[in-house]
Amino acid sequence: MHLACQLVLVTTLSTLAGAADAPILQERAREIVGATQGAFAKAEDGTVLAAINPDRPMHPASVTKIATTLALLRRLGPAHRFVTRVVAAGPVRDGTVDGDLVVEGGGDPFFVTENALLVLSELESHGVRTVAGSLRTQGPLLFNWQPDDRGKRLARVFEGQGAGTAWSAVCAARPDFASRGERPSGLRFLAAPARGERDAPGLIVTHRSAALVLTLKSLNCYSNNVFRLLSDRIGGPHAVEEAARAAVPAALRGAITIDDAAGLGTTNRLSPRVAVAIIDVLADDLARQELTLPDVLPIAGRDPGTLHDRLTGGALVGKTGTIPSLSVSALAGRIRTRRFGDVTFAVIDRGLPVPEAQRRQDAFVRFILSEGEARPFPEGGALASIAESQIEVAR
Repeated sequence: MHLACQLVLVTTLSTLAGAADAPILQERAREIVGATQGAFAKAEDGTVLAAINPDRPMHPASVTKIATTLALLRRLGPAHRFVTRVVAAGPVRDGTVDGDLVVEGGGDPFFVTENALLVLSELESHGVRTVAGSLRTQGPLLFNWQPDDRGKRLARVFEGQGAGTAWSAVCAARPDFASRGERPSGLRFLAAPARGERDAPGLIVTHRSAALVLTLKSLNCYSNNVFRLLSDRIGGPHAVEEAARAAVPAALRGAITIDDAAGLGTTNRLSPRVAVAIIDVLADDLARQELTLPDVLPIAGRDPGTLHDRLTGGALVGKTGTIPSLSVSALAGRIRTRRFGDVTFAVIDRGLPVPEAQRRQDAFVRFILSEGEARPFPEGGALASIAESQIEVAR
């Protein structure tokens, strides 16, 4: 055969082979996402549907929270409850605590004004009106999504200030507290100095949070950056990175860098393929606990928060990520189809204005749902609520 003909034949065969090997949705997906961005989508049977720079480590923004969710569940378990104890450091005499009121924090990320009112109402219902000493804290105390190591912001609520409409929310969720009538009036702290040895504690109110799985669902719905502080309960971002690396094949571990468990900062990195692998492992872990991804991640168009108004139809469960100052945006999760089964995907954009990145992400998802024939997820898991909080009192 003439050399020129041989070259043409080889080139033609190579082109045909490349086309045959290309993911079935690759061409249109590349047009939607852009050749310089990152995307990976995999059908339920493992077939790759689209792969655009799938192994390039990129900043995932708050998609990092999926890895943090995995790490927290593996370390603590879905039923874990965070414990906050409020201890009267001395006996209660004639409505006065003879000593300080000590708050023993357990790092509860969902301890907010409503929860503080539950505790305050319990203290008042057991006769406490005045504290001879001050409010002190021990251990990690988060209040209204921020550290409150000295208890200054919590003390204001215990004094009857800054509660706003929170008591109405308590009454709506907790009929047992609503039956007590008006909002707690608040305690008086006299700030008297300690008087040496005291008797054993006079009263202990123990607050247990909603189960971790409910808390994670709520935090992921709103992409709450308290994840950054919550990760400290299991060893911080290093522990999250270790959990993510352990979850994926060795060949993918080099594409993982997690220096901030909430996805903030500038150095976090995941490749689209790694993000998909972590979601798959999270789903498998949940299944062993008789749970599903919608138990910890929002369903688009149904659950409140960052995905509520972006995509409708209930066929996507996932996590958004956005850092406008870095021109970083991401969307990752699962979509349900009849043709491809459950499709796990990740789109990570960089260098685009956030509205344009989100437009492309949503168009990518809609394209796969259209090609695969969308079908909705069943109803997802509940969100954390003060109705789930447990309160115990011991004397």
